[in-house]
Amino acid sequence: VLFRSYNVDGDVYFKVEDIKDYGCLSGISIHDLLVGARIEENSEKQSPLDFALWKKTDEGIKWDTPWGRGRPGWHTECCVMIDTIFKGMIDIHGGGYDLKFPHHENEIAQSCGASGRAHSHVKYWLHNGFIRVDNEKMSKSLGNFFTIREVLQKFKPEVVRFFILRA
Repeated sequence: VLFRSYNVDGDVYFKVEDIKDYGCLSGISIHDLLVGARIEENSEKQSPLDFALWKKTDEGIKWDTPWGRGRPGWHTECCVMIDTIFKGMIDIHGGGYDLKFPHHENEIAQSCGASGRAHSHVKYWLHNGFIRVDNEKMSKSLGNFFTIREVLQKFKPEVVRFFILRA
């Protein structure tokens, strides 16, 4: 058995405690994590660290499985794309700093658990910081963003690249 999972009424969870090096990317120790700090508390799970491989749902895109109708968990979607398109290994995987934990940690755990490899499915991880506007993360949902066209009317492309890359 490479890793254990368990079914709770159609939701299938990955048992994080089975992965010896969980937290290797972010440097976060399982023992240092607190319920509710960055992990949503869920009384159905055996451990608050366990994450969804499969979620039961009747809404949106869904498939029939031995566990019922549902969809893959967020981390499962990414692992399947990497496995299908890139044959299980990629050179560079990136994203915002907020994806390092728990999303990318869970990708590593799931990939190692499914493949039997002792190492990640990624050679190099790149995580960018955030551009801040009025001391808040710039985001479309907050409405505090600028389009690249707007920015390039005021600044040269080289200046914009440097500003973004230094984060």
